[in-house]
Amino acid sequence: MKRTVLILFFFGLSFYSYSQERHGPYKISKFVDGDTFWIKGENGKAIKIRLTGVDTPEVEWKGLTSEEPFGKEASEFVKKFLKGKKVLLEYDIQRYDRFGRTLAYVYLEDSAFLNAHLLEVGLAQVATFPPNVKYVELFTEIQKKAREEGIGMWR
Repeated sequence: MKRTVLILFFFGLSFYSYSQERHGPYKISKFVDGDTFWIKGENGKAIKIRLTGVDTPEVEWKGLTSEEPFGKEASEFVKKFLKGKKVLLEYDIQRYDRFGRTLAYVYLEDSAFLNAHLLEVGLAQVATFPPNVKYVELFTEIQKKAREEGIGMWR
């Protein structure tokens, strides 16, 4: 019994530390909008990244009749925030969405957390899809503060 508990404990510990692992750094190759961009993978292959846990207003896509308020601001903010920098990716439970995009929490090499920062400046809102809920409490608190302070889209 003790051996089984120890094995489960170490398995859980290794899973937790694996889930905290950051991959990269990767160079940005193309911007799409506030929550989606492309990177150049290790083998030179283009990989489409979708930020996990947040959603920014849309700028343009097939079927969108008009740009959503703050869509352009979110898109420009991300371009400026990431321009000329490399990113590190952290994954949650699911690595891909139904569209084949890689789902990630995105960090700069100096540890700045893009997903959280977008919420902090009021250019995104919390959008979690279980089982990818690693930072739901953090994101909810950040969004609550931005709303209370009337920042960005919460004006």
